Amino acid sequence: MSRFRFLVPFLLAVGMASVAHGQRSGPDAALAQSALPRNERAGIWQPGTDGEQIPLWPAGTPLAKPDTGDRPEGTGNGTGLVGGRTWHWASYVTRPTMTLYRPKGRNPGTAMLVLPGGGFEVLAMDLEGTEICDWAVQQGMTCAVLKYRVPQKWPIRHGKQQRPKMLLALEDAQRAMGLLREQAASYGVDPHKIGVIGFSAGAYLAANMSNTEARTYPLADAADRQSPLPDFAIVAYTARMLDDSKGRNSLELKPWVTISPKAPPTMILHAMNDPMDPIRQPIAYALALSDAGVPVDMRLYAKGGHAFGMRPTADPISREWPGAVAQWLRNIGML
Repeated sequence: MSRFRFLVPFLLAVGMASVAHGQRSGPDAALAQSALPRNERAGIWQPGTDGEQIPLWPAGTPLAKPDTGDRPEGTGNGTGLVGGRTWHWASYVTRPTMTLYRPKGRNPGTAMLVLPGGGFEVLAMDLEGTEICDWAVQQGMTCAVLKYRVPQKWPIRHGKQQRPKMLLALEDAQRAMGLLREQAASYGVDPHKIGVIGFSAGAYLAANMSNTEARTYPLADAADRQSPLPDFAIVAYTARMLDDSKGRNSLELKPWVTISPKAPPTMILHAMNDPMDPIRQPIAYALALSDAGVPVDMRLYAKGGHAFGMRPTADPISREWPGAVAQWLRNIGML
């Protein structure tokens, strides 16, 4: 039976960072909060010395390019502060990677694939990527941050946003899940304890992964014959799920959102005052999963805004949700 837990701590909206509804809300939404220079430059994002960056695809594999074609990869920083610090992105990604972080001590064999947000335009590589892995490895998990292909515009037809027929980010996420399972023994991972956490656009991607077994790309090797479905999913301030054309109180999903009874146990995190993605987004998804018999656990906060990450602040949200996720993972036997 699905479990819905509603916690209502009083939180301050930080309003950073990921993109929703096709807008570049990393830079743009943050401008409404504080004016910092937007610095972007050509350059390939690189992890710190504790991360091992692995190409997703065999060398020479032809890949569909993002909207910017062969433009050199870029890095930059957001124009607003989160937790008193800037956040940093990667963009114009043509050759996706995953960066692996391994626990130093206790290792229950659990792995987490992290999907940063950024509206399929940029990737918040620290706030919604490496900083999540810093926490995950402290819990004993192996963690992988996905740098997927961006940007990819969602087309507008008849005034309504549409999902691309071939979502490049989904292909990269499915490939990463296959690699984690295929190489599980060498990574010290149980192939049946590999989950996903996504933020904003990355949260939509995590939900899409949870309900999609088919691949839209030719199988390259044994990794692509592994199941692409995660064993658990954490969906933080999701976007692009609710069909808001049906009226204010409708909880119907967009026509491109499919729900599978094979979807894994799912935990959903959201703030009631999210200015980018209304609270009905995650509620509609949670109810659809529950109707399909999928266990769902929710953490809803009165305030918190959008894209709060887990940087410690004076507000409870960044301190409370990581502990709630850890307890939930123990509850479902993943930690």
